[in-house]
Amino acid sequence: MAQEIAYQNKDIEFKILSETFKERSFAAYGLNLPRIREVLPTNLPVVAANEMRMDNLFLLEDGTYAIVDYESENRKEDRIKYVNYIGRVLERFYKEHGEVPTIRMIVIYTGDVRRAEHTFAVGCVHLELEQVFTSNLPAEEIYETVKGKLARREALTEQDLMRLIILPLAEAGREKKQERVRQVVGLAKQIEDEAEQKLVLSGLLVSSDKFIGREDAEGIRREISMTKVGQLLFEEGMERGMERGMERGMERGMERGIEALILDNLEEQIPAERIIKKLQQRFLLEEDEARGYFEKYAWKELSAAGRRCNENI
Repeated sequence: MAQEIAYQNKDIEFKILSETFKERSFAAYGLNLPRIREVLPTNLPVVAANEMRMDNLFLLEDGTYAIVDYESENRKEDRIKYVNYIGRVLERFYKEHGEVPTIRMIVIYTGDVRRAEHTFAVGCVHLELEQVFTSNLPAEEIYETVKGKLARREALTEQDLMRLIILPLAEAGREKKQERVRQVVGLAKQIEDEAEQKLVLSGLLVSSDKFIGREDAEGIRREISMTKVGQLLFEEGMERGMERGMERGMERGMERGIEALILDNLEEQIPAERIIKKLQQRFLLEEDEARGYFEKYAWKELSAAGRRCNENI
């Protein structure tokens, strides 16, 4: 159930992020890239069960794709991970559209990393990274500037908003990041424009999620849920979760009925083909579906009967 809620939260956060990041620029991070046209799902073809999903996937205005990952360390393992990400994006888009997209790999480092190689070469593979070192950001100056503007009720620029999102990353160490997260959330609560407030909060959640404690992450989610659009999306997510739960409950109930019918008929020594016909008629199944259920539960019953025989010997 907890995992189900976590996925539901991710769905809601993705919808908010999609709405707020559209047409935004990476210029505030020192990257000369086209603006974001669309935020794309990061659930790509799985290579390994324990592999983490990428942080962001954006379609840019020039038709290229940008994978964005946030890192607090400079490791070769991460570069191998990026190659996997790129391979999976290529696989998905070639299958869906029959085209091979142009992909940019962007790595935004926290204040814990001050330099890193921008290339990764292993024979036939040569990976070029576009990197952002948040340690170079004047974090305190940015914080005080935005704080002053909000106190004077001045409008914030796009650069102010985008820099606020990654401001906690500029700090080195987990505790300093968490303290800066709390400061940024405090500033975001003062932003009167709801769209801008959502941009900062949703972006903050995505950029800092790997580096902050659960309590701080939940605090950001609460603030998002208090905005009007956030409330609507969370309510929609709850309704969808309830619908999924009801659907799963009905499916489980139907499967129990199927199992009971098969076992009762086996006990009465009804031939397999007749049982399969009954399943088709009673549960409106196709023949291959009915046969699949029969094989599943008939085998289960035979295995149980075999164990009982062995116990009696």
